[in-house]
Amino acid sequence: MPSIGHQLGELFLGAAPTVLIILLFYFILRPLFFQPLLRVMVEREARTAGAQKAAEAAQAAAAEKVTQYQQALKQARGKVYAEQEAARKKLLDERAAQLKDARTKASEEVVAAKQRVAKEFTAARREVEASVAQLSAEIARRLLPTPPRPGTPAREAR
Repeated sequence: MPSIGHQLGELFLGAAPTVLIILLFYFILRPLFFQPLLRVMVEREARTAGAQKAAEAAQAAAAEKVTQYQQALKQARGKVYAEQEAARKKLLDERAAQLKDARTKASEEVVAAKQRVAKEFTAARREVEASVAQLSAEIARRLLPTPPRPGTPAREAR
């Protein structure tokens, strides 16, 4: 029976051509296949990183533009609100002026009406005072019985 060392020696001797073929394939495939493949992978990684950086830059630029747009929109809204407030204030001022004019005219009309009523009252009082004597005589004549005249029957008061 052969010894284990001898068996191992035969095994290595049988495996030597396989090892030589593998080493030959390695030295042939390395410059023809592996190095170009590694270069492509490195280039792909660099492009991917560059694309990621470009995408981040684009996102940052888009975020900046969104911020500028929001600020411009805020300013435009502020201007619109200011214009609306100015128009509202102008309208309120005009309304207050019209209300003041209306109150002034109404108070003038009230004063004029009071004066007219006072004049009419004074004129009516003069008429009544002027006709008091005549009216009292007429009332007294109708209410008080008249003394009977000789030869006429007495009349009763109405």
